Amino acid sequence: MGYQDRGYYAERRSPFAPEWTGVNAIIVFTVGVWLADFIFAGNLFAGLIPRFSLNDIFCLPEDLPRQPWRFWSLLTYGFLHDPTSPWHLIYNMLTLWFFGRVLEAHLGRAEFLRFYAASIVFAGLIWVVGERFSHPGSVGGPLIGASGGVMAVLATFIWYFPRQTVMIYGVFPVPAWALGLLYLASDIGGMGDHRSNVAHLAHLGGAAFGVLYAWRGWSLEDVFEAPRRWFTRPPRMRVFHPDGEHAPRPGDDPQLDAEVDRILEKISRGGESSLTAAERETLTRASRRLKERQRS
Repeated sequence: MGYQDRGYYAERRSPFAPEWTGVNAIIVFTVGVWLADFIFAGNLFAGLIPRFSLNDIFCLPEDLPRQPWRFWSLLTYGFLHDPTSPWHLIYNMLTLWFFGRVLEAHLGRAEFLRFYAASIVFAGLIWVVGERFSHPGSVGGPLIGASGGVMAVLATFIWYFPRQTVMIYGVFPVPAWALGLLYLASDIGGMGDHRSNVAHLAHLGGAAFGVLYAWRGWSLEDVFEAPRRWFTRPPRMRVFHPDGEHAPRPGDDPQLDAEVDRILEKISRGGESSLTAAERETLTRASRRLKERQRS
């Protein structure tokens, strides 16, 4: 198999909008959702279309444990913003644009999209758990905004490029790690202000996910591919005979070939860890014999 066939290469040449980066796709989609909500919830065309709010439908409720059927809102809330003001949206999308492009170039488009989605879910879970413990028995306002995912992007960028110079307000140059400390101090300090409508806990949850992701060297490909593999039966592995399935060659050992076929089928069912020491030795012996035949 050539390098072009490997997963880390194939994901960079998707046939769908190959010139689009994941960051571009996220920004366009998020801005589109905001515009739709601005039109429908703001009653821009009063009398022509019914008025409704996408935020009311797709926000993350604080009492999610009491509404488990709304589990999908753990993802959808991350693409919503206040339709009455564009500033929250603009700030999040600019931060994603500046730091997400570098991170996506490091991770690849497919992994970056998986990372962004997972960070939104993780930040939402942290927020729900924190709100339930801090306000037991009461129901507060729902959560909207991409800040959890954006903070995960920023935290991961800082982990990979801590000494990269960034400009605060486009004026003050500081190393990336210093910017991270400023955000951390701001969110920890803001958690004590119960009058604030900023979800500082979601920010911290997203940042924590980003740090864990970079620190542990995670890859989310296996997690997202697992459901597909559950419903896909792995193909049986068999010994390949270049001159035909049953064509004998000098030095052939039909008994050994049959044993290798059995062992390969066992691997396809239970994995390599299911092999005994004797079966591993048989595979080693068969591999050695095949190399000798190829040299002859």
